[in-house]
Amino acid sequence: SHPPPSLRVTVGNGVPLPITATGHVTLHTPSHTFYLNNVLIVPDIIKNLLSTRQFTIDNSVSVEYGPCGFSIKDLHTRREIIRCSSPGPLYEFNANTNPTTSPFGLVATTTTSELWHRRLGHPGRDSMSYLSSTFAIPCNKSTQVCHACQLGKHVRLPFSRSSTVCVVPFQLLHCDLWTSPVASNSGFKYYLVIVDDFSHFMWTFPLRRKSDTCDILVNFVAYADTQFNLPVVSFQTDNGTEFVNSTFVEFLARHGIHLRMSCPYTSPQNGKAERALRTLNDITRTLLFQAYMPPPYWAEALAVATFLLNRRPSQALHFRIPYTLLYQQKPSFSDLRVFGCLCYPNQSATAPHKLAPRSVACIFLGYPPNTKGYRCYDPVSHRVYTSRHMYFDERVFPFHQVPPSVEDSTLLDGAPTLAPMRPRVALSGVAILDAAPVQ
Repeated sequence: SHPPPSLRVTVGNGVPLPITATGHVTLHTPSHTFYLNNVLIVPDIIKNLLSTRQFTIDNSVSVEYGPCGFSIKDLHTRREIIRCSSPGPLYEFNANTNPTTSPFGLVATTTTSELWHRRLGHPGRDSMSYLSSTFAIPCNKSTQVCHACQLGKHVRLPFSRSSTVCVVPFQLLHCDLWTSPVASNSGFKYYLVIVDDFSHFMWTFPLRRKSDTCDILVNFVAYADTQFNLPVVSFQTDNGTEFVNSTFVEFLARHGIHLRMSCPYTSPQNGKAERALRTLNDITRTLLFQAYMPPPYWAEALAVATFLLNRRPSQALHFRIPYTLLYQQKPSFSDLRVFGCLCYPNQSATAPHKLAPRSVACIFLGYPPNTKGYRCYDPVSHRVYTSRHMYFDERVFPFHQVPPSVEDSTLLDGAPTLAPMRPRVALSGVAILDAAPVQ
C-alpha cells in the first residue's frame, strides 16, 4: 500500500527519508518460514534493515548474538532454526548463510491490507492499526481510496476557521434571507440581513417579495458610498436566486464588486450570516413573548432587536461594540425603553379642544430610524404615533390585557399564540438603515 507523503524514516545523521510503500514479506528457508509484517519500502536506504524486536514478536523466536554471527531459535523449544555468520561489522541475514539452502524468496503482498480491510467489514484506520499492532495479521489500513467506504460511509469534511481578515468596514458583507412563517401586519414575509465582517454591524430589511432583494442591495451600495465614503468590495451569499440573478450580477460587474457564493447545500460556508439570523430570531422571539405580542408584530420586534444588537458588546469582537467600530463613537443607552410596554405620548397639539385628553395609553413599538423619538401604537384607534414627548410604565404590557380573538390565532415557530384585534391602519416596517442618532 502507499502511505501518506508525510510519513518518513529519520536516519542517524538526522535526514528524513520518504517511505514509498508498505507491505508484508515472507522469508522461506528449508525448515521454516519467517514473516515480516509492516515492512517499510525506503528506496534511499542502501541496505535492508531488520528490527530484531519486531522480528521476534512476529515469529515467536529469540535471537542470540555472538562475535561470529547470530542464531535464531524457537521461543518455546529453544531449538535452533538457523545460524548466520557475520564476518563484517554488521549482522547480516542473507540467502547464503546456510549452504544447503537456496536464496530466500522475498514476496511483498501489498494487497493483504486491502483484503483484511474487506474481511473485517471496512473498519476505520485506527481499528486497523490496533489490529496490526496487537494480532499477527497484516492489516494496516491502506491509504488507497475504498470505493465501498465512500459509498457507504461518506461524511462531510470539517470546516476550518476562515482566514479572511477585514481591516475596514464594507470590505466584506455577509447576506442571507429569512422566511417568516407568519406575515407581518404590513404584509412582510421575509427579511434580509446584511452583516459587516469588520464591525459585525447588522442591517435588516423586511421584504414582501424575494425579488426585492436586488433593489435593497443596490441601494445599500450607494448608502455605504455616500454615508461612509467607503466602497463595498465583496458580498458573501448563498446560491439563492435572490442573489444570483442577471440583474444583480451585472450590477456587481459594473462596479467591480466581487460576489462570493457558498457551495449548494453548504450553509456553514455562509456561517456568519446564518449565525446572525439565529441571534436576531432569538431576540425577536424573546421580545414578542416578553410583551405578550402576537407573531404579526415580528417586524417591529426585529427592528428593535437589530437596534439593540448593534449596541451590545460582541464576544466575537472581544466584547467590543459594533456601533463603536462603525461610527467611531460610543452609543447612548439613556433613551432605551422596554419593548411592548405601556407608554403615553403627548397629544396636546392635536387635541380637539381644551378639555380633551392630553395623552392616550399606547404600546411602545421601538425607535424610528430617521427621527429622535419613539414609535407607539394605540390599540383602540389602531393608529401609530411618533413622538419625543412620551412617558413609560415599563412594568405593564397592555397586550397582556387585550382579550384575544379566536379567528386571529396564529403560530410562530410552532408555539400557539392568540393575536388581538388587527389594526385598521397598516404598521410601518422595520428601519431600512440603522442610522446614527440625531444629536
